[in-house]
Amino acid sequence: MSETVDPTMVTGQIHFDSHVHTVTDQACKLVNALTPGRDGARAVEPPPPGRRADLVRDLLTRPDYSPRVDATAADGMVALAESLRVVFEAAARGDLDTAATTVNALLREMGSVPQLDRARGGGWALHFHGREPGLVVGWGAGIAAGLALAIGSDLAGRLGVCQADPCDRVFVDTSKNAGRRFCSTRCQSRVKAAAHRARRATS
Repeated sequence: MSETVDPTMVTGQIHFDSHVHTVTDQACKLVNALTPGRDGARAVEPPPPGRRADLVRDLLTRPDYSPRVDATAADGMVALAESLRVVFEAAARGDLDTAATTVNALLREMGSVPQLDRARGGGWALHFHGREPGLVVGWGAGIAAGLALAIGSDLAGRLGVCQADPCDRVFVDTSKNAGRRFCSTRCQSRVKAAAHRARRATS
């Protein structure tokens, strides 16, 4: 899936152009829904093969975009999500070598190529296309390119993994001070409540 680059889009004090913002946000959704681990204290398992297509379709659907997802494409998106988790986990621990190597492998696999296409409102817009048509290659090419732009800039430190143990869901930090530590307000509240209980127990 190609996305338009809009250099005027600003999130907080951090300049996420619309391509980077859209694809990194989509990467988070794929990783959090399709890879095993913990969401808060709840165990997360990849959806069984018979339910993957519906879940992937729900994750990708937008008002102006409703993809057709078959079982093969759904399996491919699960595999893509597993690679994306490697990128987020590596970036979160400061291992940009591993993050960059993984993204480079995805760029080669998907054949990400920048191209100027006619924009809906007129003029031209930059998109990233894959080496061939298809859901996995299309989305994989755009996401890999977006992550490459992030990792190759000062946005690399904005790819995070939730620090509310045992949660391991991922996020993109768009806060002004780069101080985000949790995937959700739910996890943030859980950690604050636990800290409050600990203080009361020792007072």
